[in-house]
Amino acid sequence: MTNRILIIEDEESIARVLQLELQFEGYEAEMAHTGTDGLLKYREQNWDLVLLDIMLPEMSGLDVLKRIRATESYTPVIMLTAKGEVEDKVKGLDLGANDYMTKPFEIEELLARIRTALRFSKRPIEQEPQTTFGQLSINEQTRDVLYFGEHVYLTPREYELLLYLLRHPKQVLTREQILEAVWGYNYYGDTNVVDVYIRYVRQKLEAANNTPIIQTVRGVGYVLKGSANEA
Repeated sequence: MTNRILIIEDEESIARVLQLELQFEGYEAEMAHTGTDGLLKYREQNWDLVLLDIMLPEMSGLDVLKRIRATESYTPVIMLTAKGEVEDKVKGLDLGANDYMTKPFEIEELLARIRTALRFSKRPIEQEPQTTFGQLSINEQTRDVLYFGEHVYLTPREYELLLYLLRHPKQVLTREQILEAVWGYNYYGDTNVVDVYIRYVRQKLEAANNTPIIQTVRGVGYVLKGSANEA
């Protein structure tokens, strides 16, 4: 099976060169040029390795790494750093990066480090993590959502929102907490976006079964609670 590599690099010329070199070596490679786009691509697909620049627009590479490692620890991440960024290298390794390369670097050395990281990666392929609360369940490997046995089809953002609630059952979550966890960066606009997406998710759950499970805590946020069959 061909290994799939995600390149998160804001310098498009560098990202394109890396993509071409990786494709020449037989890998599948896709690019993202901002931290937020990179995190979204990471969440929407399965990857065997991530090449992650530290200096990215919208969200730093360290913040992207932090969010990746908050959900899983098996996908190898190689950080791409500039000269002299010793502190960032240390932070990256502490946050769970597997390796780092300092720019400018030789492509042959990077390819060798990629081969090593892939060789020792331990993806739990036989496991299918299932997160449940009452009659609501999410298979995190297939991203299937079931509510009272009915499939619920969600957009990627709706899925991340529901998964975040499901990982914190019975805990009142503020709109700010939800924005930070689901949107992946500090949001400086109207928190009404959370209310809008909560409404979308509720409508889709209620289409499967009219038993409420997401409750509003007035003036605070939301809590996953209230199913007649909750655990």
